Amino acid sequence: MNLSMKWLRDYVDLPDMSIKEFTDALTLSGSKVETYKEEGANLKKIVVGKILKIEQHPDAERLVVCSVDVAYENPIQIVTAAKNMKEGDLVPVALDGSILADGTKIKKGKLRGVLSQGMFCSIAEVGVTLGDFPYAIEDGLFILQEDCKIGQDIREAIGLNDTTVEFEITSNRPDCLSVIGLAREAAVTFDRELHVKAPSVKAGNGEAKDIVKVDVQDKELCPFYSAAVVEDVKIEPSPRWMRERLRAMGVRPINNIVDITNYVMLEYGQPMHAFDLKDVDDGHIIVRRANDDESITILDDTEVELSHDDLIIADEKKPLALAGVMGGKFTGIKDDTKTIIFESANFKGSSVRISAKKNTLRTESSARFEKGLDPTNCIPALIRALELVELLGAGKVMDGFVTVDNSKPSVSKIQLDAEWINKFLDANISREFMVDKLEKLGCTLEGDMVVAPSFRQDITNKYDLAEEIARFYGYNNIEAKPMKNSGNGEYTHFQKFKSDLCNTLISLGISEAMTYSFISPQCFDKMMLAQDDAKRDCIVLRNPLGESTSVMRTTGFPSMMEAIAKNVDNRNDSARLFELMREYTKGSSDSPACETEKITIGMYGSGVDFFDIKGVFENLAERFLRKEYDVEAIDSLSYMHPGRTAKITVDDRCVCILGQVHPAVAEKFEINIPVYFLELDVKAFYDLSMDDIEFKSLPKYPGVSRDLCLICDEDVPVLSLQKTIRKIAGNLLESIEIFDVYTGDQIPEGKKSVAFRIFLRSYEKTLTDDQVCGIINKIIKTFERDGITLREN
Repeated sequence: MNLSMKWLRDYVDLPDMSIKEFTDALTLSGSKVETYKEEGANLKKIVVGKILKIEQHPDAERLVVCSVDVAYENPIQIVTAAKNMKEGDLVPVALDGSILADGTKIKKGKLRGVLSQGMFCSIAEVGVTLGDFPYAIEDGLFILQEDCKIGQDIREAIGLNDTTVEFEITSNRPDCLSVIGLAREAAVTFDRELHVKAPSVKAGNGEAKDIVKVDVQDKELCPFYSAAVVEDVKIEPSPRWMRERLRAMGVRPINNIVDITNYVMLEYGQPMHAFDLKDVDDGHIIVRRANDDESITILDDTEVELSHDDLIIADEKKPLALAGVMGGKFTGIKDDTKTIIFESANFKGSSVRISAKKNTLRTESSARFEKGLDPTNCIPALIRALELVELLGAGKVMDGFVTVDNSKPSVSKIQLDAEWINKFLDANISREFMVDKLEKLGCTLEGDMVVAPSFRQDITNKYDLAEEIARFYGYNNIEAKPMKNSGNGEYTHFQKFKSDLCNTLISLGISEAMTYSFISPQCFDKMMLAQDDAKRDCIVLRNPLGESTSVMRTTGFPSMMEAIAKNVDNRNDSARLFELMREYTKGSSDSPACETEKITIGMYGSGVDFFDIKGVFENLAERFLRKEYDVEAIDSLSYMHPGRTAKITVDDRCVCILGQVHPAVAEKFEINIPVYFLELDVKAFYDLSMDDIEFKSLPKYPGVSRDLCLICDEDVPVLSLQKTIRKIAGNLLESIEIFDVYTGDQIPEGKKSVAFRIFLRSYEKTLTDDQVCGIINKIIKTFERDGITLREN
């Protein structure tokens, strides 16, 4: 929202201060200033000059030599090729050393041997347009018709000396999308009076209801509609003061009627529209939803295909405007317009936003309606527009309005508890100060109850009151103190676990990645999932950025594969990536989405194989897991290699899937090298993880090491052998290490040799040979019962 400082001073007598002090104070009181800009700030040494004499250049047919009075002791001489001036004209003169609007620097010099001490300027060269000065011409000198003085700075002469402040207005404060709204904020900030005069109209030219009829068919989307009629309209340029203010606010002046609607929108924050009555069939305005087969050509010549989601203003035959967004081209104000209908209405914010976004039409009007406007502002804004019509002599205002009111204004009443507010803010603010600020903001008091004004729908409870009081009391005036909280703001145990998990992966040389939670539905096809696979039943975004981010991911696999694909595409020889991510599945009506945290890991590169990805899990298990785990080969996942994929379970609970990505799937992600993937269920892994690490003193007694080499069937999992040894050795087993797995000529066909190094130790005494041999013999006998024997050579 841009704010003209000249316009603001119509409503508030600001103290003498710099623009920097003004913007700082407004920002501290809650109206955040983005930037400010002084009109014509880059113009230097351009003044009003009077052409005294024009003579032909002695050596150039197209040039003339002008003597110009610029309030110097003597006239200056300027050589020009312009033709649209005469002696006595006032023109902008760029003196020696001046700077034009586009940054061009002007120096004196000779043109065909004759000294030129400056340059005459066009409207573009001083930074204005034909909309600002309709009497000017675009390709000639700017002949001034303003009330100005010779030698006067051009910025002052043409009113190009306003300062515009740009505010960032939050969505809960649509009242500040107006000059009056920001003036109210400034008045309270600087403790000044707000001067807003109620508009008035003389009218007296027949009844508007005899010409216009309004029928609102959708009362929910249009809770309030009002219309007024103006006859004998004179279409002409707006006066300079209005054009100046519109320009400062970033709006292009067009003509008096259109400018009035824009002026009122900026002043009151209420968008308006003007219809040419002759284009409204029988003067009958109908507010309804569009039909799916309708279309409308809007003011910017865009043809919009309408649907039932769009609310339109129509007559009995055709659409006239897209409600709250933009008017139709053929019902707008034209040079021959004689009678107009002024519309001031209130439309449901969500409806306007849907239409504006669907049709990619973001306008000043829609930006205001989207945030939810006050329906009680419609009539004051309409009266102000009619007042301006009379002030500008733009037409004859007819008596009365045609109004359809289905609004149900709600009034918030909140108890003013000064003691609670001071306790909440940890401040010492008087009740008188609170009452004064709230009343200046437009609130009224009924005893101890504060009644919020209709334009402040964001004030609904005592916390809102406290915020309003705090921001004008000054957050900097509230003493900073440590937060009062029973806790110390520490991480929860689960949060610490996740942090440790990520740090462990980083220590293993795996880089952390971050991807979007939104994916494309086509990813499921790339994964070669069956059509009835549960992973395809995902949450669809109502308003996606595009098809590639239109659903919430039910698996982290495609996100990781896309990250890997990007590394491959960038010719990285190898990559090891992990992400702590969320997967989303549909829930119940009470909880529409279920979130599951997963660790996904992807890796590729020279020498990377199944055992690398399995080794990552083994490191995590050694660091965190308190129970034994089982590894089982699986071939049920369409996106994983059927012969190189395993799931890891603990107590029959699956905690991890790991292995090689199916080559066909990798190819669909445009990856032509082996990729290895791991998915870890964080919550399941946490539930089975070790409790806090306990200190164990160094052993006092020596340990004993034994090597055990076994012959077993090739399909026997090595992990099952290891579990049997752990079970038999019990608490005396300190460690077990696999140091050899062999198949070959010295081993029977279909068999393999597995060698373990077993380390036994007691923390209570030195182990005897009998104890050690007893454990080893028991292990051997247990294996022999299962057909597993010792290797003899």
